[in-house]
Amino acid sequence: MRYAIIGTGAVGGYYGGRLANAGHDVHFLLHSDYDYIKQNGLQVDSCNGSFHLDSPNIYRSTADMPKADVVIVALKTTRNQLLKELLPPLLHSETLVLLIQNGIGPEPELQQWFPNLYIAAGLAFICSAKTEPGRVNHQCYGNINIGNYSCKNTEIIDCLMSDFIQSGINAALVEYHEARWKKAVWNMPFNGMTVVMNAQTDKLLAQPDTLSLIRRQMLEVIGAAQALGVKNIDATFADKMIENTIKMVPYSPSMKLDYEYHRPMEIDFLYTNAIKAAHSVGYAMPCLEMLEAQLRFIDSRNCSSEQ
Repeated sequence: MRYAIIGTGAVGGYYGGRLANAGHDVHFLLHSDYDYIKQNGLQVDSCNGSFHLDSPNIYRSTADMPKADVVIVALKTTRNQLLKELLPPLLHSETLVLLIQNGIGPEPELQQWFPNLYIAAGLAFICSAKTEPGRVNHQCYGNINIGNYSCKNTEIIDCLMSDFIQSGINAALVEYHEARWKKAVWNMPFNGMTVVMNAQTDKLLAQPDTLSLIRRQMLEVIGAAQALGVKNIDATFADKMIENTIKMVPYSPSMKLDYEYHRPMEIDFLYTNAIKAAHSVGYAMPCLEMLEAQLRFIDSRNCSSEQ
């Protein structure tokens, strides 16, 4: 299959790089890194084995790219409006768009814009950062759960899973809502708390008070998911996520990096959509509603301070 990568950063650069390094036909859309990668290639420093792509297929515009069987979107959800223009040149009648994005609700929004599009969710459990132009630093984990949202041709999903696994990516096929809400169990506490407390994950878990608060927040997400009918998720999943995070290197999630670089934070998809969904079935998330309000205040001041 032919792959197109939109968002060749810490996540898109890693998964797209893995596919390309394994010999798959991969085409990368680039912006600020185009000239550097054209001259120097793409370097992925990985805990699972580093590699270098000497001459990857790179482009400045999707209009110049070939049509793809799978488009991997690894943009921040704050930039999803760009997909209205970026996607059409890449699509044929059965192209699958895999949204490797955080939060609740990006697939329904994209489906409204492209009613006949095949869409799947990719929920990446990964510590990765773009440390400099043309360089991705993959620190730990790298698992990805794939949830089929609207792909009617399941053979495409099967081929995607096979290519991921053959490329050294630990991929699992999970029911769509389960995949989204399980990722939210980690995302909603840690993304916001690292911003509000101005601390990496290890510092938050080292203090009993913040550890207890994070677990309460995780249980709110799990309760919301259960109220919405999501299966295979209970309190033991919160304990598993905390245990896994303790084992991680000290980490700044994507929202913390957006805050530090004065970029808009993904509050709508990471918080607001989940809270609204919970309210729709009569479930309240008081700890996370407070965190959302704090992030709104911080975001308004942080983005305006860049002006």
